[in-house]
Amino acid sequence: MTDLTRTLDHARIDELPNPYFGKVRDCYDLPDDRRILISSDRISAFDRILTSIPFKGQVLTQTARFWFDNTSDICPNHVLDYPDPNVVIGKHLTILPVEIVVRGYLAGSTGTSVLTLYKKGEREMYGHRFPDGLRDNQALPAPIITPTSKEFDGGHDAPLTAQEIVTQGLLTQAQWDQISDIALKLFARGQEMAAKNGLILVDTKYEFGTDAQGNILLADEIHTPDSSRFWLAEGYDAALENGTRPPSFDKDVIRSWVDARCDPYHDDIPEIPADLIAATSQVYIDAFEAITGQRFVPDLEGDTVLDRVRHNLRPYFTG
Repeated sequence: MTDLTRTLDHARIDELPNPYFGKVRDCYDLPDDRRILISSDRISAFDRILTSIPFKGQVLTQTARFWFDNTSDICPNHVLDYPDPNVVIGKHLTILPVEIVVRGYLAGSTGTSVLTLYKKGEREMYGHRFPDGLRDNQALPAPIITPTSKEFDGGHDAPLTAQEIVTQGLLTQAQWDQISDIALKLFARGQEMAAKNGLILVDTKYEFGTDAQGNILLADEIHTPDSSRFWLAEGYDAALENGTRPPSFDKDVIRSWVDARCDPYHDDIPEIPADLIAATSQVYIDAFEAITGQRFVPDLEGDTVLDRVRHNLRPYFTG
């Protein structure tokens, strides 16, 4: 049974400078153009924190590490060091205002997903023309980029075309050409490596930024269970034939449980059962092992996860 007390619900460390606390990450800007990014175990949905999932932060950090290591020949990334299993020391980047989503299948459930829009009858999306007669979750003729605006102030992301990105001045033509080429190469590498582990990389989002010299670097995370959709290859053909959802890592059990019991945008969140939290933790661990082909080894150093993180970040303390 998972130790449900072994969670990092926050990483607020007074000795670190210039804090920024996000929904899932707690970050600190160092004075030398570096940034500390700490992945907590918080799980967020409905614009609020629902609970903390043991080892979620370690899973996401180490999954991204696996992919950063395996794609650095395609694109340099922001990573400088990993002082702790939940922590990345990265270059401070200016994040580009376009979210790059690459899709290999007609899938998704959000308002900006190609499947949602396709089922509404739209055939021109994101600058691409879709043929009639496609089935839910069918592979597209070739992977495509479906970019959206990146709203930093909490607004809703909006679909964009390549032409709009350039004409609106969000990116230069040279930046768009470089990023779109990199994104498709990253996705191809991801699909190739996932297939070897019996997985289908369905779609994913990438975030890019520029360093002080104007170089484009891959930021945030890459091909994690939170930033990407993976299906299990075994069972995909049958699901496509039956019109059912292909088997995948179901991380949304807590979200679904909460949504079925209250209005999660306005009501108090009911206490989430321990067995549901433990099951979700196991889903993340299973996802790490399936995606990377490596055994997950939880780091149990320190009395608490926060104690361990504090100890490993002592070299960065100020004051």
